[in-house]
Amino acid sequence: GNREILSRRSCPLAVISALQSKHRYGEGEARVICDKVQAKLLKECHDPAKMCITDLRISHWEEAIQETIGGEVNRSLAAECYFLWKTTRLQHLTLAEDTRGMLTELRKRLRLLLLTNGDKQTQREKIEACACQPYFDAIVVGGEQKEEKPAPSIFHYCCDLLGVQPAECVMVGDSLDTDIQGGLNAGLKATVWLNKAMTTPVDTSPVPHYIISSVLDLPAVLQKMEHKINANLGTDHMASSNGAH
Repeated sequence: GNREILSRRSCPLAVISALQSKHRYGEGEARVICDKVQAKLLKECHDPAKMCITDLRISHWEEAIQETIGGEVNRSLAAECYFLWKTTRLQHLTLAEDTRGMLTELRKRLRLLLLTNGDKQTQREKIEACACQPYFDAIVVGGEQKEEKPAPSIFHYCCDLLGVQPAECVMVGDSLDTDIQGGLNAGLKATVWLNKAMTTPVDTSPVPHYIISSVLDLPAVLQKMEHKINANLGTDHMASSNGAH
């Protein structure tokens, strides 16, 4: 989580610095440009059939510069900003040591799969940058599939990859709309919402089975699930024994 925050702060700072020192922009102007790009990223709709992600994101910078400064379109400056932003971002992406330790322990007894929505190029670059492949049995990127989360099909595809039934799977994610809704749509055993900010969801939001504020709380939740199953099995066994009499 901290690395993610560092990454988000470092990217615009690197670009702001370059815009100031190399291109003589004021700090205020440079910050406005970066803020505008961030806003465009949050609203981004990408169709890979129409435009590659690189061209789209250079266009974000191009538009942000023109909206802030005016004048002619400067594609080369926009490209320079984009690649600096992207490089800085990837350099700071990493799995925290305690998260790596947790995944290593979990993988001793569970099959783990990383499922992410998004453009295949962007997501594969992130996955490679944070070197998370060794901690998962499989990695699935929504941009490489027919449908993304929350469609049930991508969850069922993941279950098939792991060789398990949906009722044996637990979905852990930070998005109620894609991760939790998707897990519910697919009929998974349970959904766990990672709510770092401990925000209160709106009434119309899907309801997760469990809520955690840190990914490191996951093993305790999984243990709770196991105890619940064992308790139910015990109750079922008692009921069948009574029936036999």
